[in-house]
Amino acid sequence: MAPSLPALFSLEGRTAVVTGGTRGIGAHMAISLAEAGADIVLIQRDESNTTTKTAIEALGRKATIITCDLSSASSVSALTPTILASHDPSILLNCAGIQRRHPSASFPDSDWDLVLQTNLSTVFTLCRDIGAHMLTRPGPQRGNIINIASLLSFQGGLTVPAYAAAKGGVAQLTKALSNEWASKGVNVNAVAPGYIATEMNDALIADEARAASILARIPAGRWGKPEDFGGVVVWLAGGASASSYQNVTVYKTILTTSSHGQGHGSISILSHTAALGMLLGGNGHRATVTSITP
Repeated sequence: MAPSLPALFSLEGRTAVVTGGTRGIGAHMAISLAEAGADIVLIQRDESNTTTKTAIEALGRKATIITCDLSSASSVSALTPTILASHDPSILLNCAGIQRRHPSASFPDSDWDLVLQTNLSTVFTLCRDIGAHMLTRPGPQRGNIINIASLLSFQGGLTVPAYAAAKGGVAQLTKALSNEWASKGVNVNAVAPGYIATEMNDALIADEARAASILARIPAGRWGKPEDFGGVVVWLAGGASASSYQNVTVYKTILTTSSHGQGHGSISILSHTAALGMLLGGNGHRATVTSITP
Protein backbone atom coordinates (compact mmCIF):
# COMPACT_ATOMS: atom_id res chain seq x y z
CA MET A 1 0.00 0.00 0.00
CA ALA A 2 1.28 3.46 -0.88
CA PRO A 3 2.08 5.75 2.07
CA SER A 4 -0.56 8.30 3.00
CA LEU A 5 -0.02 11.92 2.02
CA PRO A 6 0.81 13.01 5.60
CA ALA A 7 3.31 10.16 5.86
CA LEU A 8 5.10 11.36 2.72
CA PHE A 9 5.89 14.64 4.46
CA SER A 10 6.55 13.23 7.95
CA LEU A 11 10.10 13.19 9.29
CA GLU A 12 9.20 11.38 12.52
CA GLY A 13 12.02 9.23 13.84
CA ARG A 14 14.68 10.90 11.70
CA THR A 15 17.68 13.03 12.59
CA ALA A 16 18.89 16.00 10.53
CA VAL A 17 22.33 17.57 10.66
CA VAL A 18 22.07 21.29 9.86
CA THR A 19 24.83 23.83 9.28
CA GLY A 20 24.06 27.54 9.22
CA GLY A 21 21.03 27.10 11.44
CA THR A 22 21.49 30.02 13.81
CA ARG A 23 19.86 32.67 11.62
CA GLY A 24 18.19 33.43 8.31
CA ILE A 25 17.25 30.70 5.86
CA GLY A 26 19.07 28.00 7.82
CA ALA A 27 17.22 28.73 11.05
CA HIS A 28 13.82 28.59 9.36
CA MET A 29 14.73 25.40 7.51
CA ALA A 30 15.94 23.73 10.72
CA ILE A 31 12.75 24.66 12.55
CA SER A 32 10.64 23.45 9.62
CA LEU A 33 12.39 20.07 9.69
CA ALA A 34 11.61 19.86 13.40
CA GLU A 35 7.98 20.82 12.79
CA ALA A 36 7.80 17.84 10.43
CA GLY A 37 9.08 15.56 13.21
CA ALA A 38 12.86 15.43 12.88
CA ASP A 39 15.37 15.80 15.70
CA ILE A 40 18.07 18.32 14.82
CA VAL A 41 21.84 18.41 15.26
CA LEU A 42 22.91 22.04 14.88
CA ILE A 43 26.50 22.63 13.78
CA GLN A 44 27.59 26.03 15.14
CA ARG A 45 30.83 27.92 15.69
CA ASP A 46 29.98 28.16 19.40
CA GLU A 47 27.05 27.72 21.76
CA SER A 48 26.34 31.41 22.38
CA ASN A 49 23.30 31.47 20.08
CA THR A 50 20.62 29.07 21.32
CA THR A 51 17.61 30.68 19.61
CA THR A 52 17.09 27.90 17.07
CA LYS A 53 17.73 25.17 19.65
CA THR A 54 15.12 26.69 21.96
CA ALA A 55 12.57 26.96 19.15
CA ILE A 56 13.08 23.32 18.18
CA GLU A 57 12.77 22.10 21.76
CA ALA A 58 9.55 24.11 22.13
CA LEU A 59 8.15 21.88 19.37
CA GLY A 60 8.89 18.79 21.45
CA ARG A 61 11.85 17.71 19.31
CA LYS A 62 15.45 17.09 20.39
CA ALA A 63 18.04 19.71 19.48
CA THR A 64 21.78 19.25 19.99
CA ILE A 65 24.51 21.80 19.34
CA ILE A 66 27.89 20.52 18.18
CA THR A 67 30.55 23.18 17.76
CA CYS A 68 32.82 23.37 14.73
CA ASP A 69 34.70 26.05 12.81
CA LEU A 70 33.44 25.42 9.28
CA SER A 71 36.20 27.59 7.83
CA SER A 72 38.81 25.13 9.14
CA ALA A 73 39.43 22.03 7.03
CA SER A 74 40.85 20.10 9.98
CA SER A 75 37.88 20.95 12.21
CA VAL A 76 35.42 19.88 9.52
CA SER A 77 37.29 16.61 8.93
CA ALA A 78 36.90 15.77 12.63
CA LEU A 79 33.20 16.68 12.74
CA THR A 80 31.44 13.62 11.35
CA PRO A 81 32.97 11.12 13.82
CA THR A 82 31.74 13.37 16.63
CA ILE A 83 28.24 13.43 15.15
CA LEU A 84 28.11 9.68 14.55
CA ALA A 85 29.23 8.90 18.10
CA SER A 86 25.73 9.71 19.33
CA HIS A 87 23.49 10.27 16.30
CA ASP A 88 22.27 8.42 13.20
CA PRO A 89 21.58 11.17 10.67
CA SER A 90 19.49 10.43 7.60
CA ILE A 91 19.17 14.10 6.59
CA LEU A 92 21.98 16.59 5.91
CA LEU A 93 21.25 20.26 5.27
CA ASN A 94 24.31 22.27 4.21
CA CYS A 95 23.21 25.88 4.68
CA ALA A 96 26.23 27.62 6.22
CA GLY A 97 27.81 30.26 4.03
CA ILE A 98 29.76 33.50 4.12
CA GLN A 99 30.16 36.43 1.73
CA ARG A 100 33.09 38.69 0.90
CA ARG A 101 32.69 41.62 -1.51
CA HIS A 102 35.63 43.19 -3.38
CA PRO A 103 36.27 44.24 -6.97
CA SER A 104 37.63 41.19 -8.76
CA ALA A 105 40.86 42.95 -9.76
CA SER A 106 41.76 43.41 -6.10
CA PHE A 107 40.07 40.40 -4.50
CA PRO A 108 42.37 39.16 -1.68
CA ASP A 109 43.67 35.59 -1.77
CA SER A 110 42.80 35.23 1.91
CA ASP A 111 39.13 36.02 1.31
CA TRP A 112 39.03 33.76 -1.74
CA ASP A 113 40.41 30.86 0.29
CA LEU A 114 38.05 31.55 3.21
CA VAL A 115 34.92 31.65 1.04
CA LEU A 116 35.86 28.56 -0.99
CA GLN A 117 36.67 26.58 2.15
CA THR A 118 33.48 27.53 3.98
CA ASN A 119 31.03 27.52 1.08
CA LEU A 120 32.33 24.64 -1.05
CA SER A 121 35.04 22.47 0.52
CA THR A 122 33.12 22.11 3.79
CA VAL A 123 29.99 21.16 1.85
CA PHE A 124 31.91 18.45 0.01
CA THR A 125 33.53 17.08 3.16
CA LEU A 126 30.21 16.78 5.01
CA CYS A 127 28.46 15.31 1.98
CA ARG A 128 31.25 12.76 1.60
CA ASP A 129 31.52 11.77 5.25
CA ILE A 130 27.85 11.83 6.27
CA GLY A 131 26.87 10.49 2.86
CA ALA A 132 29.16 7.50 3.43
CA HIS A 133 27.29 6.84 6.67
CA MET A 134 23.92 7.13 4.94
CA LEU A 135 24.98 4.52 2.39
CA THR A 136 25.35 2.00 5.23
CA ARG A 137 21.83 2.62 6.59
CA PRO A 138 18.94 0.23 5.84
CA GLY A 139 17.26 0.88 2.49
CA PRO A 140 15.68 1.40 0.18
CA GLN A 141 15.67 5.14 1.03
CA ARG A 142 18.81 5.66 3.07
CA GLY A 143 19.17 9.42 3.27
CA ASN A 144 18.50 12.88 1.90
CA ILE A 145 21.09 15.61 1.37
CA ILE A 146 20.00 19.19 0.69
CA ASN A 147 22.67 21.69 -0.30
CA ILE A 148 22.09 25.43 -0.46
CA ALA A 149 23.35 26.77 -3.77
CA SER A 150 22.45 30.27 -5.01
CA LEU A 151 21.09 32.25 -7.91
CA LEU A 152 24.77 33.09 -8.35
CA SER A 153 25.39 29.43 -9.17
CA PHE A 154 24.13 30.53 -12.59
CA GLN A 155 24.85 34.28 -12.60
CA GLY A 156 28.22 35.80 -11.85
CA GLY A 157 26.97 38.66 -9.72
CA LEU A 158 29.05 41.77 -9.07
CA THR A 159 32.16 41.93 -6.84
CA VAL A 160 31.52 38.43 -5.44
CA PRO A 161 33.72 36.12 -7.57
CA ALA A 162 34.57 33.73 -4.73
CA TYR A 163 30.94 33.34 -3.67
CA ALA A 164 29.79 32.80 -7.27
CA ALA A 165 32.53 30.24 -7.89
CA ALA A 166 31.76 28.37 -4.68
CA LYS A 167 28.01 28.28 -5.28
CA GLY A 168 28.54 27.19 -8.88
CA GLY A 169 30.60 24.37 -7.44
CA VAL A 170 27.84 23.43 -5.00
CA ALA A 171 25.38 23.08 -7.88
CA GLN A 172 27.73 20.82 -9.83
CA LEU A 173 28.73 18.87 -6.72
CA THR A 174 25.06 18.16 -6.07
CA LYS A 175 24.70 16.63 -9.53
CA ALA A 176 27.95 14.66 -9.28
CA LEU A 177 26.99 13.07 -5.95
CA SER A 178 23.50 12.29 -7.16
CA ASN A 179 24.92 10.52 -10.21
CA GLU A 180 26.62 8.08 -7.85
CA TRP A 181 24.16 7.83 -4.98
CA ALA A 182 20.60 8.14 -6.32
CA SER A 183 20.52 4.46 -7.29
CA LYS A 184 21.81 3.56 -3.81
CA GLY A 185 19.03 5.29 -1.89
CA VAL A 186 20.65 8.63 -1.07
CA ASN A 187 18.98 11.58 -2.79
CA VAL A 188 21.04 14.74 -3.24
CA ASN A 189 19.31 17.99 -4.19
CA ALA A 190 20.03 21.71 -3.92
CA VAL A 191 17.97 24.82 -3.34
CA ALA A 192 19.33 28.02 -4.89
CA PRO A 193 17.85 31.12 -3.24
CA GLY A 194 17.67 34.34 -5.18
CA TYR A 195 17.46 37.75 -3.54
CA ILE A 196 16.47 37.08 0.07
CA ALA A 197 16.27 39.64 2.87
CA THR A 198 18.95 38.22 5.15
CA GLU A 199 22.01 39.61 6.90
CA MET A 200 24.19 38.47 3.99
CA ASN A 201 22.36 40.86 1.66
CA ASP A 202 22.33 43.89 3.98
CA ALA A 203 24.85 45.66 1.75
CA LEU A 204 22.64 45.22 -1.32
CA ILE A 205 19.50 46.32 0.49
CA ALA A 206 21.29 49.42 1.79
CA ASP A 207 22.32 50.40 -1.75
CA GLU A 208 19.12 52.14 -2.84
CA ALA A 209 19.92 52.20 -6.56
CA ARG A 210 21.01 48.54 -6.67
CA ALA A 211 18.05 47.43 -4.53
CA ALA A 212 15.61 49.25 -6.82
CA SER A 213 17.18 47.62 -9.87
CA ILE A 214 16.87 44.18 -8.28
CA LEU A 215 13.25 44.67 -7.23
CA ALA A 216 12.33 45.83 -10.72
CA ARG A 217 13.37 42.43 -12.07
CA ILE A 218 11.60 40.26 -9.46
CA PRO A 219 8.08 39.35 -10.65
CA ALA A 220 6.71 39.32 -7.09
CA GLY A 221 8.07 42.80 -6.47
CA ARG A 222 9.61 41.97 -3.10
CA TRP A 223 12.69 40.41 -1.63
CA GLY A 224 12.29 36.82 -0.53
CA LYS A 225 12.02 35.89 3.13
CA PRO A 226 13.68 33.04 5.04
CA GLU A 227 10.18 31.78 5.85
CA ASP A 228 9.67 31.02 2.15
CA PHE A 229 11.92 27.96 2.40
CA GLY A 230 10.25 25.75 5.00
CA GLY A 231 8.08 23.82 2.58
CA VAL A 232 10.74 22.97 0.04
CA VAL A 233 13.23 21.64 2.60
CA VAL A 234 10.63 19.36 4.22
CA TRP A 235 9.66 18.09 0.79
CA LEU A 236 13.27 17.38 -0.22
CA ALA A 237 13.99 15.68 3.12
CA GLY A 238 10.98 13.38 3.06
CA GLY A 239 9.37 10.54 1.18
CA ALA A 240 7.40 12.84 -1.12
CA SER A 241 10.62 13.59 -3.03
CA ALA A 242 11.76 9.97 -3.32
CA SER A 243 12.03 10.21 -7.11
CA SER A 244 13.53 13.69 -7.13
CA TYR A 245 17.26 14.04 -7.32
CA GLN A 246 19.80 16.42 -8.84
CA ASN A 247 17.25 19.26 -8.79
CA VAL A 248 18.77 22.67 -8.32
CA THR A 249 15.74 24.79 -7.51
CA VAL A 250 16.02 28.56 -7.74
CA TYR A 251 13.63 30.78 -5.78
CA LYS A 252 12.78 34.44 -6.47
CA THR A 253 14.55 35.01 -9.74
CA ILE A 254 14.27 36.95 -12.94
CA LEU A 255 15.03 33.85 -14.98
CA THR A 256 12.86 31.78 -17.28
CA THR A 257 13.03 28.14 -18.27
CA SER A 258 12.15 25.83 -21.06
CA SER A 259 11.74 22.10 -20.58
CA HIS A 260 12.65 19.59 -23.23
CA GLY A 261 14.62 16.45 -23.83
CA GLN A 262 15.47 13.64 -21.49
CA GLY A 263 18.04 13.39 -18.77
CA HIS A 264 18.77 14.34 -15.21
CA GLY A 265 20.78 17.01 -13.48
CA SER A 266 18.01 19.53 -13.81
CA ILE A 267 18.06 23.21 -13.01
CA SER A 268 14.56 24.30 -12.07
CA ILE A 269 14.00 28.04 -12.16
CA LEU A 270 10.85 29.05 -10.30
CA SER A 271 9.46 32.18 -8.79
CA HIS A 272 8.91 32.18 -5.03
CA THR A 273 5.22 31.47 -5.63
CA ALA A 274 5.73 28.43 -7.82
CA ALA A 275 4.10 25.21 -6.70
CA LEU A 276 6.40 22.36 -5.77
CA GLY A 277 4.56 20.25 -8.32
CA MET A 278 6.19 22.35 -11.03
CA LEU A 279 9.64 21.11 -10.13
CA LEU A 280 11.44 19.56 -13.05
CA GLY A 281 13.90 16.73 -12.88
CA GLY A 282 12.23 13.93 -10.93
CA ASN A 283 10.17 13.04 -14.00
CA GLY A 284 13.20 12.78 -16.22
CA HIS A 285 12.99 16.19 -17.89
CA ARG A 286 15.83 18.61 -18.16
CA ALA A 287 15.40 22.35 -17.73
CA THR A 288 17.53 24.81 -19.61
CA VAL A 289 18.35 28.29 -18.36
CA THR A 290 17.69 31.30 -20.57
CA SER A 291 17.57 35.08 -20.25
CA ILE A 292 20.34 35.32 -17.67
CA THR A 293 21.12 38.89 -16.60
CA PRO A 294 23.63 40.08 -13.98
